[in-house]
Amino acid sequence: MEEFDVVVAGGGPGGSTVAALVALQGHRVLVLEKEVFPRYQIGESLLPSTVHGVCRLLGVADELANAGFPVKRGGTFRWGARPEPWTFSFAVSPRITGSTSFAYQVERSRFDEILLNNAKRKGAVVREGCTVTGVLEAEGRVTGVHYTDPGGDRHEVSAKFVIDASGNKSRLYSTVGGTRNYSEFFRSLALFGYFSGGKRLPAPYSGNILSVAFDSGWFWYIPLSDTLTSVGAVVRREDAEKIQGDQEKALNALIAECPMISDYLSGAQRITAGKYGEIRVRKDYSYHQTVFWRPGMILVGDAACFVDPVFSSGVHLATYSGLLAARSINSVLAGDVDEKTALTEFEARYRREYGVFYEFLTSFYQMNVNEESYFWQAKKVTNNQHTEIESFVDLVGGVSSGEAALTPSDRILERSAEFAEAVDRMAGADDGSMVPLYKSHVIRQAMQEGGQVQMTAALGEDAEPETPLFPGGLVTSPDGMKWLPHHPA
Repeated sequence: MEEFDVVVAGGGPGGSTVAALVALQGHRVLVLEKEVFPRYQIGESLLPSTVHGVCRLLGVADELANAGFPVKRGGTFRWGARPEPWTFSFAVSPRITGSTSFAYQVERSRFDEILLNNAKRKGAVVREGCTVTGVLEAEGRVTGVHYTDPGGDRHEVSAKFVIDASGNKSRLYSTVGGTRNYSEFFRSLALFGYFSGGKRLPAPYSGNILSVAFDSGWFWYIPLSDTLTSVGAVVRREDAEKIQGDQEKALNALIAECPMISDYLSGAQRITAGKYGEIRVRKDYSYHQTVFWRPGMILVGDAACFVDPVFSSGVHLATYSGLLAARSINSVLAGDVDEKTALTEFEARYRREYGVFYEFLTSFYQMNVNEESYFWQAKKVTNNQHTEIESFVDLVGGVSSGEAALTPSDRILERSAEFAEAVDRMAGADDGSMVPLYKSHVIRQAMQEGGQVQMTAALGEDAEPETPLFPGGLVTSPDGMKWLPHHPA
């Protein structure tokens, strides 16, 4: 039996991040990836904290800059009560202004391969075409995995830590215990494909993601190159008949319902061959696991949780959780922090970040959009009596905000009204100021931790001293690689 310090199941952004950052500390890391890269993956829109925070810590920021990916300066939305589109710029936050107030739109096959190859360069052993089939256990602790290689032969590997980074279709996540709870509020289906020749937004926002609400739901429109565009429609699960049968006709019918997307695709052709030639469906893509770790095993990325993609949080949550897991493992293996303390910090921070985006997106959906439509009526918190919002507040309220005493609808309605007012003020300002949006609670919360990661990556020892996110919690080491006990000055 081979022995490693860490075995990572899955070589996507979350798995590659934790593998590289642990290998950088001199530990023995094995990555087992069931596919052979490059491979297709959805989730093409990034946030600045991934590009300028995690990827700088990984040492791939320059490689990404030279890859020719479209520059994304924010998001453009036809959403809310305003009939005309409005644009949110990453420059809204003083923490990420200037040279780092952008991200990229990426072809995931290329982006993920860059991160996996970087993990190899940093010292991780990577084996592709290898499927992890289960874990090894002893005395209540996960002690390794068994997997099959490309030839079908079975192997066992022991490890001090096992990372499940194998995505939303993970076979391993249930091993940590707990249950996977799907969000009733974001109970949706996405039908999507790829087009050549679609229009672009005016410069300097031609690389922005475009999100457009229409009666049956909303569209994403993501420019992946000068000619390639990812286009997807999100509808309620109860509207599944809209995407059944001939999916080509279904997608065209949904596009026809949305004048802005119809206009942007008026001269475009759907790609029908190669890795982008298939029309795909994704369902039930908002959930969280009630337990994120157990002794010897950690869930990162989509294995732990995923939330509605309207704000492009997927790769951010994956890489951020990989960073948190790496800090915890590095601290434990160095003997600086015990496992329970380190992984409690990991889970609290990851749940907080997931919860912040969940609250932001719930508030975003609550904004006044086509209230007469079936889709948007269902997204009104006041008309929604299910318990998902309540369970969400129970999950993160006492950790991230201390506002668990507020009723769910009161808090969401307050945040939504605040955000809608900020959009109106920002869109109506002559100087294009983003200040009203930055003053919005949900925007500040969503950008807070990402900004901290960027500052640590950019400034290192010169970054502002960090304070614990939670009472009695840990802080990040100056190099961003470990946890440290907090010692107030």
